[in-house]
Amino acid sequence: MTEKDFDVLIIGGGPGGYVAAIRAAQLGLNVACVEADKLGGVCLNIGCIPTKALLTSAALVNEIKTAGAHGITFAEANVDLGPAQERSRAIAEQLSKGVSHLFKKNKITHIQGRGRLLAGGGVEVEAADGGRQAYSAAHVILATGSRPRDIPVLPIDEDRIWSSTGALLQSKAPETLAVVGAGAVGMEFADVYNAYGTKVTVIEALDRILPLEDADSSDVVERSFKKRGMDFHTGALVESADVTKKSVKLVFKDKKGQQQTLKVQNVLSAVGRVPNTNDLGLDDAGVALDDQGFFVVDEYMRTSATGVYAVGDCAGNQLLAHKAMHEGVICVEAIAGQAHGTVDYQNVPNCTYCNPEVASVGLTEEEAREQGLEIDIGKFPWVANGRALAAGHSEGFVKVIRGAQYSEILGAHIVGAHATELIGEFVVGRHLESTVEEMDRAMHPHPTLSEAIAEGALSALGRAIHI
Repeated sequence: MTEKDFDVLIIGGGPGGYVAAIRAAQLGLNVACVEADKLGGVCLNIGCIPTKALLTSAALVNEIKTAGAHGITFAEANVDLGPAQERSRAIAEQLSKGVSHLFKKNKITHIQGRGRLLAGGGVEVEAADGGRQAYSAAHVILATGSRPRDIPVLPIDEDRIWSSTGALLQSKAPETLAVVGAGAVGMEFADVYNAYGTKVTVIEALDRILPLEDADSSDVVERSFKKRGMDFHTGALVESADVTKKSVKLVFKDKKGQQQTLKVQNVLSAVGRVPNTNDLGLDDAGVALDDQGFFVVDEYMRTSATGVYAVGDCAGNQLLAHKAMHEGVICVEAIAGQAHGTVDYQNVPNCTYCNPEVASVGLTEEEAREQGLEIDIGKFPWVANGRALAAGHSEGFVKVIRGAQYSEILGAHIVGAHATELIGEFVVGRHLESTVEEMDRAMHPHPTLSEAIAEGALSALGRAIHI
């Protein structure tokens, strides 16, 4: 095997790609990863990690507002997005360097450039200077990720109309901001900019914010954000955007069919993402896409072309980093002949890191009823949890959807502080096929937020202790 021959060659160094590379190396395979930019992909560099750093700063800003209750007073508190943004970039840089260190530790070759499949097998890599080099590999994994969706009515220019990338890289908060799209990305940036003094207006085409979450979760978050001065227009469609050097005038139709006009300094377009599956030599290699542009894969992430695989956002299903990481591991373990399981796409947790946080796994109440399932609903409010009250974060609830016949956990929904950490307990419970009773019988320490997991389970049985 020469320096240009590999067992596994991965195109893309994001969560799916770099985790696949590390696991493949652990399995004794000779691995290369093609990545033109910094290792870590969108998630680590301009997505999950720096966004969560900004949200942590925003949460601290909001916490300061309640400092008086703790006996802490300020003559005046000034907030500035600039240092928070710099901090977020430093954290992303640190973790990107960490992935580079892991590559060296595991003897993984990082090939800088853009990779494309070659007819008959192999990969051609185009370097930044335009030079091209061919590499051969028995197995090629496509981990090319996704990018923000750009719609004609809101052409992203990263000046007046931002994508999530543009919103992340601002050092000064505008006076006014319209967020178009109230999914996880839109709500997280609405939280950040509101904390730093921006007047935020959210416009969502569907009938409620966070439309993938349980309706009860959506209601709590919208009420919370409205208390902080944000405006919401759900069931609204943007019809036009008039962009000038200093502002954007949006024209949209509200849920009543009335035309509305909104003038703001900036607009965040957060209307979803599309897969990066173009210009990869797919036709020559015989790799099929579905009607939405995602790679068609089987349970072990194999595409329609022999020896070519796809993981992460470009392979469809949930566009989430943790899903991509699991797919990367499953893919290379199958390649190495050690396949022992596949991704359970019904047990992938969803997390939104705004304040209050939102996390869920499994079915919403509406989905369960639409499927005709016989269910019991349990709901335990944080106001009844001692640890939440002591911390000053009693907004939200734990909601459990129980299958009435077998008492399985059909779905779990948490709104409140640390929801994204707590949801893991329900993910493990569902993975182990636990009943709702078993979630309570596993003893939870007191006083902790985790007690609400047991109380939510008991509530679904009609016998919560503390409400």
